[in-house]
Amino acid sequence: MAKLASSTYADALFELAIEKNTYSEWREEIEAIQTILHDNPQFDELMSHPRILKEEKLKLAEEAFAGKADPEIVGLIRIVIEKDRYAQLDAIFEEFIDSVKEYQGIGVAWVTTARELTAAQKQAVTQKLLDTTEFKTMEMHYDVDEGVIAGMVIRIGDRVVDSSIKTKLNDMTRQLLQIQLG
Repeated sequence: MAKLASSTYADALFELAIEKNTYSEWREEIEAIQTILHDNPQFDELMSHPRILKEEKLKLAEEAFAGKADPEIVGLIRIVIEKDRYAQLDAIFEEFIDSVKEYQGIGVAWVTTARELTAAQKQAVTQKLLDTTEFKTMEMHYDVDEGVIAGMVIRIGDRVVDSSIKTKLNDMTRQLLQIQLG
């Protein structure tokens, strides 16, 4: 299967960051750049506009980031622009950050429950995940969805643990339909 371009760029940047032992600093710089870009959507519009010449886009990026971010990160942004892949910059940055977090032993979990959890319940969920995974720390994201009914859905990367009542009811419904049809 062909590797996505964003993965190729992110992997190359991550390997260079490991080699130079700058992964923590670069992660912080990239997160700051992402914040700036998200707060200024007009910059993305300029960089994506088909009538703005590539040279002008390169100049804009150079003015925006040179001297404020590591030259290697600025170089990546230049390459992405030169290869007409600016639209993938955020995905590249996200994959890089995910790689650094994994390297540092930081797990990222998305927890969905029917009701807001108390601080004690959140701490118990975090501790259970630390006890059952190889992560050193957890970055937790909580979401409330009344459609879950009860229980919770936990997603870490591409793994999902779904102990929600909604899923259990759906499973029972499917089994009953199979019995009636069979």
